[in-house]
Amino acid sequence: MFKGSNVALITPFKDNLLDEESYVKLINFHIQNGTNGLVPAGTTGESPTLNHEEHQKVIEICIKESGGKIPVIAGTGSNSTDEAVSLTKHAEKAGANGALIVTPYYNKPTQEGLYQHYKKINDNTSLPIIIYNIPGRCVIDMSVDTMAKLFELKNIVGVKDATGDLNRLDQTIKKLGPEFIQLTGEDGLAFEFNKRGGIGIISVTANIAPKQCSDMQKLSKSKNIEDIKNAELIDKSLQPLHKALFIESNPAPVKYAAKVLGLCSDEIRLPLVKVQKKTEQEVDKALSIAKLVN
Repeated sequence: MFKGSNVALITPFKDNLLDEESYVKLINFHIQNGTNGLVPAGTTGESPTLNHEEHQKVIEICIKESGGKIPVIAGTGSNSTDEAVSLTKHAEKAGANGALIVTPYYNKPTQEGLYQHYKKINDNTSLPIIIYNIPGRCVIDMSVDTMAKLFELKNIVGVKDATGDLNRLDQTIKKLGPEFIQLTGEDGLAFEFNKRGGIGIISVTANIAPKQCSDMQKLSKSKNIEDIKNAELIDKSLQPLHKALFIESNPAPVKYAAKVLGLCSDEIRLPLVKVQKKTEQEVDKALSIAKLVN
């Protein structure tokens, strides 16, 4: 169920409130352009600054608007285990197909703490759970051994790997086997990740280039040599965009790009701010290289 191009959805704002009209427009934009899955209320969706009501509403709208056409993997992580359980229960009740749960940030739990955190969530839901391992934001790094232990639980099905280390992919496949779903969280590594055994991505770039990201994912897993070559060509055309979207903290650059493409405003919540002029210029240049603007 979870493979290919899954978009880490941005959350559009208008006057510091959820812009529901633009959000619905974005969801349909993805359905029409081949995105394989929707991931609302993640880091790219500014979950740290969504209150509980907004967090739940973002997930509910996504599920309702997608209408079962493609899977919805709800972001339900927190550094509070009880809060993560509550958000996951809500997502399950709302009709999500899975939950993306980030490792607890700031607390710095041990590997045993990580295990117990995910086990408690696992024990309180029937949703498939994807671990989100992103040491760059959370400080902690879940080991392959801890993942292997968690994979023995009934609902832990895979990982969004944002370590940036392709060797980790190899180690995880060796330890957990091909049944453990491996999605990268690094757009710049998406092609190579799939070549080495991954099956997809949870993508920031897909917010603004859904068709290209989806096509690249599909072609990269083909057994046809020409398809693989075409996947590599798409990947190369997107590389400047992958880089430009992380010049400043995500999701400020991708929100600027969405504004350029007329998808929504670039409004973002503090403590993040709109990108600087020089970043705008780099994003503009990358959008042109990717042929998303003239």
